Amino acid sequence: MSLAWISVAALVLAVTLSCTTTINVGVLSMSLALLVGVVLGGMTPREVLEGFPTELFITLVSVTLLFSIATRNGTLARVTAQAVRVCRGQAGLLPIMFFLVGFVIATIGAGATPASALLAPPAMAVAARAGIPLFLMAIMAGNGALAGTLSPFAPTGIVAHGVMDRIGLGGVEWQTFAFNALAHALVGFGGFLLFGGWKLFIRRDGVVLAAEPDVEAMETHHWITIAGIVGLIVAAAGFGVNVGMAALVIATVLILLRTVDEQKAIVHMPWGVILMVTGVTVLISLLEATEGMELFTTGLAYVSTPASVAPVAAFGAGVVSVYSSTSGVVLPAFLPMVPALAERVGGIEPLNIAWAVNVGASLVDLSSLSTVGALFMAGAPVGSDTRALFNQLLAWGFSMSVVGGALGWMFFS
Repeated sequence: MSLAWISVAALVLAVTLSCTTTINVGVLSMSLALLVGVVLGGMTPREVLEGFPTELFITLVSVTLLFSIATRNGTLARVTAQAVRVCRGQAGLLPIMFFLVGFVIATIGAGATPASALLAPPAMAVAARAGIPLFLMAIMAGNGALAGTLSPFAPTGIVAHGVMDRIGLGGVEWQTFAFNALAHALVGFGGFLLFGGWKLFIRRDGVVLAAEPDVEAMETHHWITIAGIVGLIVAAAGFGVNVGMAALVIATVLILLRTVDEQKAIVHMPWGVILMVTGVTVLISLLEATEGMELFTTGLAYVSTPASVAPVAAFGAGVVSVYSSTSGVVLPAFLPMVPALAERVGGIEPLNIAWAVNVGASLVDLSSLSTVGALFMAGAPVGSDTRALFNQLLAWGFSMSVVGGALGWMFFS
């Protein structure tokens, strides 16, 4: 059995176990890469670990530290409460407001999971008090957070853009972000209207003042934190400063100014996700070195045409992403095969396939099996029918793999 096939089998094993167990797939992937590369491939550990994405690791650590600070010191919670209060209890506007707030918070760097962790409890509580179906609120708030997940400042966006840059498809960060934001806006507002959200605007009790949250006052350290986040956006988007470097410097300044308990901010960083992303990247690098990636692209090219390869890629990425991590498994595994796949199929730009993979993988992330969906379930008030909500979000997630394929055909074929 060739080393290429063994490396493919290692990746399949890692993805399968990530879908069926709670093991961190990054730890597993790095172990498998070392075993296959050193024991079977005659490589040295140094050669295998050359695939470790050092720059990506630093960027993820820096950005997540900055937004862990903003979360732990209460800045993001106060901004969210202020935004919800603007609605003044208008039931029909509340889900839209949560969509917009989630989108902004995820876009400026928090990413979908931290934004959802922040939004889910107040969003679901507000929905219960205002008589809004919990599923409708989850659709809007969840898709709002996911719409911003491919921002160049957000962790998943950093992963996607890092891989795309490595395979020669860099420089299109904002186009990638825009396609994903458009897709989530379409399915979010489409689902809101399809499942009766329009009825909230014509209810007699459309004003629900009890839904307004208590807003705590902004203090000096909150304003300093907001200034730091704005500084990151200006430095990276306006002056082209490296996102990781800017975020690390700003986070360090915020710690030195004692805006947060440093230890609490570090402890609450998503270390599991960071390890997952970097570990899988090491295994993917081994696949490329052993030509195992060629086997993947050959098989996918065999069943695809120029018209079908984008929707097939979007659907496949979506199906896997329902069970597995989008940023940790799906994007690092699917995106590297894009250039070779486009070359083999012919008649389609690699960027179109890459965009289809990004959108297809992200659309399903409101499934109850994904972290974002689970957070909204956990935020449901006591006494809610969480079993029904689980089934609704699960059906939504699976249906989005089909919708992702359809959008892949409409946008990218």
